[in-house]
Amino acid sequence: MAATNPGRREEIARAIQDAGIVAVIRTKDPARLPAIVDALAAGGVRILEVTMTVPGAIEAIAGLARRLPHGFVLGAGTVLDATTAGQVIGAGARFVVSPVFRRSVIAACHQRDVPALPGCFSPTEILDAWESGADMVKVFPATSIGPTFFKDLRGPLPQVRLMPTGGVTIENAADWIRAGAAAVGIGTALLDANAIAAGDYATVRANAERLVSNVRRARQSA
Repeated sequence: MAATNPGRREEIARAIQDAGIVAVIRTKDPARLPAIVDALAAGGVRILEVTMTVPGAIEAIAGLARRLPHGFVLGAGTVLDATTAGQVIGAGARFVVSPVFRRSVIAACHQRDVPALPGCFSPTEILDAWESGADMVKVFPATSIGPTFFKDLRGPLPQVRLMPTGGVTIENAADWIRAGAAAVGIGTALLDANAIAAGDYATVRANAERLVSNVRRARQSA
């Protein structure tokens, strides 16, 4: 199966926003990645972020990029420097996410026509990243702020695409979307570690289906 074509930065950023969900995949066992991805895909999640904390992450990204069907977008997360950004893009990542804001990472992505999603927290940092070319701003950690923070930000900064990560659950994802999030980044709440360890990928699929349904309903009611 062919991987999604790289496209242009805006097309990929728009695909992320249209989907509304980025599955943040962290696992200590990269051999489980294909089964995890298949379960997410069966549940309707098609934007996938493999973090650099996965052992052999670059090789894993390269393997997934070769097998993903058309319509899926594969990215890399926890990217901390420009060198790593170049490596993951070379391996097949079509967007790059970082827990921090580094202009050099944004520049490395844009040189390769790939969206950069830096991690920020304060309004000043968020606007600085956006004006430095961020294609979407990952608000991290979102655990302690809640959706009301997004409502407050969207007033003075309606132009900024925001994606909360950390603290997003299947149950509250809709609240973030209604508060103005362009997409949500979700890992632990979606990818049940105990279920994956037991080989129970049906639970992952069911989680994905619920999440997709909740986000869809939130957008319809907005």
